[in-house]
Amino acid sequence: MNISATIPDERVADVRFTDTALVVELKDGRKISAPLSWFPRLVSASPETRAKWELSAAGYGIHWSLIDEDLSVEGLLRGYAAPAV
Repeated sequence: MNISATIPDERVADVRFTDTALVVELKDGRKISAPLSWFPRLVSASPETRAKWELSAAGYGIHWSLIDEDLSVEGLLRGYAAPAV
């Protein structure tokens, strides 16, 4: 029997937003979607500010320097919301 398995790659490939959600695409093709309301700094930020993200933690995190917000892939996969500011 031959079993084909995909090796997970949980590094961030892309980040985008809908009107109500943060959507993070991982390098292995998975997409994580979380309510934007879980992230008070992102909710308060303009669309232009939200678009200015950068990778952190070797691709396992996302950083928005303009609003001092950091999210980890692990936290998103576990369903953790950001603490209230």
